[in-house]
Amino acid sequence: MAVIGLTQLNQSQRGRVLLWRWGPPAITFLVVLALWEGAVRGFAIETYLLPAPSAILTFFFQRPDYLLSIGLFTLREALAGFVIGCTLGTLLAMLCVRFRGLAEGLVPFSIASNAVPIVALSPLLGIWLGSTRPASKIGVVAVMTLFPTLVNVYRGLTTPSADALQLMRSYAARQRDVFLKLRLPAALPYLFNALKICSTLSMIGAVVSEFFGGQQNSLGVYIKSQAGILRMREAWAAILVACLIGIIFYLVITIAERLLMPWHVAFRSEQS
Repeated sequence: MAVIGLTQLNQSQRGRVLLWRWGPPAITFLVVLALWEGAVRGFAIETYLLPAPSAILTFFFQRPDYLLSIGLFTLREALAGFVIGCTLGTLLAMLCVRFRGLAEGLVPFSIASNAVPIVALSPLLGIWLGSTRPASKIGVVAVMTLFPTLVNVYRGLTTPSADALQLMRSYAARQRDVFLKLRLPAALPYLFNALKICSTLSMIGAVVSEFFGGQQNSLGVYIKSQAGILRMREAWAAILVACLIGIIFYLVITIAERLLMPWHVAFRSEQS
């Protein structure tokens, strides 16, 4: 009986923790939707200026198959660029750790490159790779995700203290063992932090790059075309799809982090 009571108590505590953690964001979200709906109805704002959330949801449920299909098309571009950019960023970070001279030139350049706006990058890659081809959208996403991954992973790989490195060398550990047993575990939290950042950046980059040209069955082209003829309800429904896909993408990375690093997640839970 004591064991059962303890189990029930732990479940109750977990429920309160989840409510405390997710309750305020959920309430804030609902309040914002209510204020939005009330403002549109109270001030009689025209639909072509700002549609009410209820109107956006109504249209979404009228054509969910089409909206999700163009969302998945854009997601494929985002995923391809995400994989390319994060992989190259991780590999470059490993090279920077091995060759510090490379890091001194590349890491500051990576930080500075974040100041380049996507609206300036997309037209250039559209000219080089084809404005209507998925390759230009994948290229934009790859560039946007490469440098955050490089900076974060490099920082993680260099976090082990000098004493820890000296201890590994005192045991005559090979460079491969130092990397796999010391640097890589230390870099995993930074890697997943970069992946979560890049998961949202990839969808933003794919959608925005499609504003400058793309296939008709893509989110960015659909949003731009519908907004251009003042069909804002349809445009906002596509924006809703982009938001949902971005959130799901982020949650997938978070779940993978919990599965691969339960020790890290448990430590953060204890601290919170």
